[in-house]
Amino acid sequence: MRTKLLAASAAAALLLCACAPIPPAAPPPAPPAPPPPTPDQQFEALAQRYLKESPEQSPVNATGLGDHRFDNRLDDVSAAGWQSRVVFTEIYLSALDPIDTAKLSRANQVDALLLRHDLEYDRWRIRTLEDWKWNPLTYTRLAGDGLYNLIARDFAPLPERLRNATARLDELPRFLAQAREVLDPARVPKVHAETAAKQNAGLLSILDEIAKESSGLPAGDQDRLKASIAKARSAINQHQIWLEKKLVPDAKGDFRLGAERYDQKLAFALFSPLSRQEIREQAEAELANTHRAMYGIARRVLKGHSSKQNAAALKMPDSPDPDTQRRAIRAALELAAADHPARDGVLDAARAALVKTTAFVREKNIVSVPDEPVEIVVMPEFKQGVALAYCDSPGPLEKGQKTFFAVSPIPKDWTKAQADSYLREYNTRSIQNLTIHEAMPGHFLQLAHMNAYPSTLRAVLESGPFIEGWAVYTERVMADAGYLDADPLMKLVQLKWYVRSIANALLDQAVHVDGMSQKAAMKFLTEDAFQEEREAAGKWTRAQLTSAQLPVYFVGAREHMALRAEAEQKLGASFDQKKYHDQVLSYGSPPVRFVRELMFDLPIQ
Repeated sequence: MRTKLLAASAAAALLLCACAPIPPAAPPPAPPAPPPPTPDQQFEALAQRYLKESPEQSPVNATGLGDHRFDNRLDDVSAAGWQSRVVFTEIYLSALDPIDTAKLSRANQVDALLLRHDLEYDRWRIRTLEDWKWNPLTYTRLAGDGLYNLIARDFAPLPERLRNATARLDELPRFLAQAREVLDPARVPKVHAETAAKQNAGLLSILDEIAKESSGLPAGDQDRLKASIAKARSAINQHQIWLEKKLVPDAKGDFRLGAERYDQKLAFALFSPLSRQEIREQAEAELANTHRAMYGIARRVLKGHSSKQNAAALKMPDSPDPDTQRRAIRAALELAAADHPARDGVLDAARAALVKTTAFVREKNIVSVPDEPVEIVVMPEFKQGVALAYCDSPGPLEKGQKTFFAVSPIPKDWTKAQADSYLREYNTRSIQNLTIHEAMPGHFLQLAHMNAYPSTLRAVLESGPFIEGWAVYTERVMADAGYLDADPLMKLVQLKWYVRSIANALLDQAVHVDGMSQKAAMKFLTEDAFQEEREAAGKWTRAQLTSAQLPVYFVGAREHMALRAEAEQKLGASFDQKKYHDQVLSYGSPPVRFVRELMFDLPIQ
């Protein structure tokens, strides 16, 4: 009986337990909060955001960089469009402020300084310089690049590129109308207006090139492209009439920047502590030193020559007065000037020089040579009128595309005397030096190395003094390595090119700050820089059209030469030229002072 009661009690207890609510389980402990992002993580996230968002500010420049998300659009160049870019710079400057840059990696410290500098430069240029209101070349360049860069490189199938070109052609009337709306003739310098009129006419040749490629499209797309070309041609012609009938006659602006704006722009362009006065003092001293070196070579070259051309230079004392020195140098350079290609042979001479310089760089182990292709081409018409040649490398986001070494042809309307002047300047030896500067081992080689640097941001924010300075520096490297060593005239021509970079620095500030006249500029360039009339005339035009760009050659070259000397002193007998050059180029294209700080493990500042 007792046993049954106990069993019943146990069963009842079990039933009660089954029916009673079960207390909830304790929640699992919350995961620990993630650590706050490090300064490097903050900056790298900001850099990625900038690289994603900034190209949309200029679809044309985005195409040049190799970002093809906006290939069907042209820039918004209305007043509101320019102001939106100012807002963009301020947003990113504010985003940079909270980042503790002192705690960044050394590479990110450099990139952060470059980004801030570039943003501040853009803001100053749009808000203070306001060149978008007075420089019509801005718009011919954007219009030309916007079309040319879609057909010049095979970065995508031709039909895709042509469809994007069609969309940009449809946008061209809007784009040119915006340019006319924002440009103020009272502020536009006449030389800028006249050059823009010439370059705008050159846009028509790009339409012809696009039309030639249209056979690669389906019939419907061909018809649309044909209609878009007709619409764009009409817009360009309308703009040409405005340029010639309105802008050129009414252009009243002063091309000279003046001391205050020039010094501000120079500081941005160089990103260097050097002042305008310091640059002038260094350039004047270097000009005197280089004249002495050229005089020494001229005496050796002219020895034994007694032609009428150099008879006056045969009496060459050890310590000549400036006039005697110049006459001797000029007489020796006359021998080089006489050896030049035919009027239609400049590009072929450059192609031959590229083969020769490339072989020499490899043979002498000067620097690692990239595998990327380079092609020497005729400069597009819309870019002619500012410089004789340029290197057009693929953007840092572009892969597997060739570099163009573009050379301007002799204008068809030049007289024989003008063409002869040009050919005497760009004689056979001078073309060798031009090829060294623009291609091997100058711009082409350096920019190929730059595009291999892991930081895309640093490649986008390239330094002009580093790039141009490297090209000038390599001219001396090739001469010192014995390039055509048996030919003293080649060394003399190389020094003449170095004088050109010195003269650029002096001319730029003399024009924009000191009010140098055309007559004085031509005298300086022909007598002290030994330039032929056509080269000097072109440089006078370029000095008016640009500002704070011509000094980058001299300043950058001096910085590269100083860095090389410091490395040789530190390393002594273990210095290896190729290893040194490869290391310099391994940092991308930041200002040379940052290369020095990274190379020698110095504080980044």
